[in-house]
Amino acid sequence: MAALRALLACVRAPLRPWLFCPVQRSFASRAAFEYIITAKKGKSSNVGLIQLNRPKALNALCNGLIAELNQALQAFEEDPAVGAVVLTGGEKAFAAGADIKEMQSHTFQDCYSGGFLSHWDQLTRVKKPIIAAVNGYALGGGCELAMMCDIIYAGEKAQFGQPEILIGTIPGAGGTQRLTRAVGKSLAMEMVLTGDRISAQDAKQAVISTELSGVLRVQDTHCLCLFEIPPRTAEWLRCPRGLKTNSLVSKVFPVETVVEEAIQCAEKIASNSKIVTAMAKESVNAAFEMTLAEGVKLEKKLFYSTFATEDQKEGMAAFVEKRKANFKDQ
Repeated sequence: MAALRALLACVRAPLRPWLFCPVQRSFASRAAFEYIITAKKGKSSNVGLIQLNRPKALNALCNGLIAELNQALQAFEEDPAVGAVVLTGGEKAFAAGADIKEMQSHTFQDCYSGGFLSHWDQLTRVKKPIIAAVNGYALGGGCELAMMCDIIYAGEKAQFGQPEILIGTIPGAGGTQRLTRAVGKSLAMEMVLTGDRISAQDAKQAVISTELSGVLRVQDTHCLCLFEIPPRTAEWLRCPRGLKTNSLVSKVFPVETVVEEAIQCAEKIASNSKIVTAMAKESVNAAFEMTLAEGVKLEKKLFYSTFATEDQKEGMAAFVEKRKANFKDQ
């Protein structure tokens, strides 16, 4: 009997860890994420939280990060306990754009044949509401990612922009379409053609503004944005309740400086690649002639086309090498 008990002990010993395998796999699947952090929040654990986690790269959107984001979104979509999802980044950056080092060597053929960025818009197909909580930079692909969400909450230091023109390309994940619908043609065209950013305080340019207890509420048919704005700033913005305003103008200047300011804006635009600028303008204008789906499709084709230009190669190389681009309009 003693020998039998010893034998049973030997057989059972290696089996014990396997009793905990499901739990180990569950934790491993979370720990396996390299670029994001996921959790369940709320008193009833009914909110899925996804945090972009590439702080050293300011949450640059590499292929691995987007793949993990899509995986997490699918998991929360299939989780019956989760009713909504929050997508956020860090204090310095929500996401500072696509990973330029990863894409700079792409050709037009690579983009077109491989459907470059086609997997970025899975977020728009998620049925559960998604709230973007934006702090710091939301630039390029980061701005596009935020605009894909249903609601945007932004801290007072948040900055939004589509600076792709500065590196010889244009937005490729809906930026020219969603931004134009959100802020109007004039401001969208200025942002896309100059690469300039707007802050939370610049929300006076948005389509529908309502002042609610010290917080500026910015809303349009595609997304709702709540900007944490001090009461004095909100008063300065002069947004009466229910005021609807299209952004007919981008900025207002004193009479004596308006011409000089316009010249400075034109100089910024003229310093970029002329061929890529023409593509960017065509894409923004299409937002008023097409449905969102059609506009995004055209934008992607024009975006791919920039990769057939020498200016795209020069722009991205200059960005990586931290020098000023020397565009040749080719």
